[in-house]
Amino acid sequence: MPHHVFPRATSTVVPDLSASSRRRSSPRRSPPTPSSRTSCSRTGTSRSTSTPTRPLPGGAALDVCYPSRNHSPSFVIQTFVADVTVSDAAGSTAQRHSVSAFDDLSVTLDVSPSLRAHLVRGCPYVTVTTTAGPVDVSVASVHAFLDVACCDDSGTKWRLRMNSGQTFLLYASAPIRLAQATTSQLSAPAFAGAIRVAYLPDASMEPVLDRYSRCFPTAGHAALNRPFCVDYAWRKDGPGELLMLAHPLHLRLLAEDDCAVRVLDDCRYRSIDGDMVGVVGDAWVLRTDPVSPTWHSTRGVSEDGVAEVVAALRADVAGLASTAVTTTSSYFYGRAIARAARLALIAEEVGCPDVIPAVQQYLKAAVTPWLDGSFQGNGFFYDAKWGGLVTLQGLKDPAPTSGSASTTTTTTTWATSSTPSRCWPRSTRAGAASTCRRPTPWWPTSRRCRGTRPAPALPGCGCSTSGSCTRGRGLTEFADGRNQESTSEAVNAYYSAALVGLSYGDAHLVRGGTSGKEGIYEDDFSGNNRVVGVLWANKRDSGLWFAPPEWKECRLGIQLLPVLPISEALFPDVAFVKDLVAWTLPALARDGVGEGWKGFVYALEGIYDKEAALTKTRALNGHDDGNSLTNLLWWLHSRGNVVGDGDAGFSRCCWYRQYCH
Repeated sequence: MPHHVFPRATSTVVPDLSASSRRRSSPRRSPPTPSSRTSCSRTGTSRSTSTPTRPLPGGAALDVCYPSRNHSPSFVIQTFVADVTVSDAAGSTAQRHSVSAFDDLSVTLDVSPSLRAHLVRGCPYVTVTTTAGPVDVSVASVHAFLDVACCDDSGTKWRLRMNSGQTFLLYASAPIRLAQATTSQLSAPAFAGAIRVAYLPDASMEPVLDRYSRCFPTAGHAALNRPFCVDYAWRKDGPGELLMLAHPLHLRLLAEDDCAVRVLDDCRYRSIDGDMVGVVGDAWVLRTDPVSPTWHSTRGVSEDGVAEVVAALRADVAGLASTAVTTTSSYFYGRAIARAARLALIAEEVGCPDVIPAVQQYLKAAVTPWLDGSFQGNGFFYDAKWGGLVTLQGLKDPAPTSGSASTTTTTTTWATSSTPSRCWPRSTRAGAASTCRRPTPWWPTSRRCRGTRPAPALPGCGCSTSGSCTRGRGLTEFADGRNQESTSEAVNAYYSAALVGLSYGDAHLVRGGTSGKEGIYEDDFSGNNRVVGVLWANKRDSGLWFAPPEWKECRLGIQLLPVLPISEALFPDVAFVKDLVAWTLPALARDGVGEGWKGFVYALEGIYDKEAALTKTRALNGHDDGNSLTNLLWWLHSRGNVVGDGDAGFSRCCWYRQYCH
C-alpha cells in the first residue's frame, strides 16, 4: 500500500535509529521497525523491554525470574527479582544489550559480544549461547545458593537450590564446570555451547525438563494466512522434540487434529495468565470460532421498533449541522465522526436513505482535512523515521497523542471515487492490521499499538497491549510492563479492518481482521471483580487510568464501547452479561455518574431484558460522545429473545445478509 497518499514528515520525539538500523530499514531492503515487542520468555525475562535494532541498557548480563505473586481484592501482581543472572564474566557493565534479530514470537538479544540470548515466548527454558569461542560464564542470584549439585557424570546438568525455596535446573550442551565463588555467585570457566535455565516448580516435572532440554527454539512466526486460524511455527536447534508452554487461551484454540502436537497435562507452570501447560511440537494450529464481519445487526431491527429508531435518527442527523467537531484529539475526533458514520449505517438498515447524503457531507468535511494534512490542529502524517502513521501533534509532542483513531465511511461515493480517497482508509488499516509475511517498504507486520490505544493482538499471547506504546511508539517502560484497558478497542481495530476489506474487496484485510480465562485469578480478586480494570503484563488492576475501582460503570463501558454489530460477538455469554450488569448497577446510584456510562450498562442489560433497558434508555438526558440515542435504540430493538427467537425481527430489514457472504 503506497504511503505517499499521506503527507510525509519526520518525528522530532523519537530517537534516530543507528546507521546499521537505518540500512536495515531501507525501503529497498526491509519493512519499518516494529515497536513495543518485549524480550520476554514465559518463565523468564530480560529486565529490559526491548525496542528492536536499538541498543538497550543492562550490561553484559541476562536476568531470569520466576516471579512470585501477591493478590488482594483490588489487584493481582507478580514481582520481578533476579533469581538467576547469566553473564559474560569478562563483560563490562558499561556494555549495552542489542537486539540482533526479532520476529513474531521471539527476540534474539546479544547480551555481550560473546553471549547471545534466545528469548522465545512460551519457552519453559531461558537459553543463552556463546558466539565467540569459549567464554568465562558467571551464574549469580539475589538469593544464596544452598546447594549446587552436578546431576550426571558428563557435567551437563546441574541443580541449583536457593535459600528462597526455589530450585532451578541448568542444562548445558557440553560439559560445564560450575564452582561456587561466593554464596550468591557461581563461575564456569571457558565454556562454549548452549546453557539452558529452567525453574523446577515440582519434583515430578524434572524428568520432563530433562527429556526436552536439548532442543531449543531460536525464532518463531505467527501466520494469519487462513481464515480464523493462527499458525505458529518455531525454528529450533539441538536434537529431540521441542517443548513449549500454552496458556488457557492457546489450549482452548489448539487444534490437535490439525497439527502433530502432544499436550502434557502434568507439565504446568503457574502464571498471571493462568496455568501454562506443556505442548510438544514445533508447529501449532490455533483455530477460532468463525465471526462474520457485518455492517448491520445480525437479527435485524424488530418491526415494532423501526418507527422509534427512525424518529431518533432524523433528530440526530438534523443535529449534525450544529455539532461541528472542535477537539483536536485524534481519539475524541475519531469518536465523533464514528458516531456520525453509524447514523448512515442505521439509516440503511431501517430503510431511511434520504438522511444519508447529509451524513456523507458531514463525514467528508470532517475527515478529509485529517487525511490530506490540511487540518492545522492535527492530522495524519507518514513518519519517515520509523515508518507508519502518526498525528501532527504526535510528531512534535508525544503527550497529547492518546491514539490514532480512524473511521470507515460507508455507503459513500467519496470513499471510492478517487485514488487518494480509496488509499486513505486502506492505508490506515494496513498500518495497524497488516499480516503480510512478505517484506513491505512502508508497513511493519501488525504494528501492535496506536498511541495509548490497543490495536491488533500480539500473536504470542492472544491479547492486545498498549502500555509501552504510551507516547505512540513503544518507547516508554512501566514497572508493571505493557497494559490494556479496553478490550473492545482492540476488537474494533480488527473489525474496522475487516469492514474496509469488505468495502474494497480486499480479502487480505478481511482475513487479518477476523482472526478472533477462566479461573486464573485468586478468589479474593475474582470474587470482588467481574471485569479487570487495567490488564498489565505483570499485574491485574481493578482501577482504570481515568477512574477508581468503585466506578464500575466505567469498567463495564470501556470494555463495550462503541456499541456496534461486533459487540454481539464480544458479549455472547448471556449468563456472564447478567452477572456483569448486576455487579455494575449499584454503582449507578452514586452521585455524578455520567449519562453516557449509564447508556453502556443499559445496552448490555438489553441483551437479556430489552424492555427494562428501553425504559431506562428513553429516560437518559445525554449520551457518550461516540454514541447516540439512535445507536442505543438500534441496538436494543435488534435484540431478540435469548432462546428460540429464530429469525424473529428479520421481516423488516433482512437485505443486509448479503454482507455475511
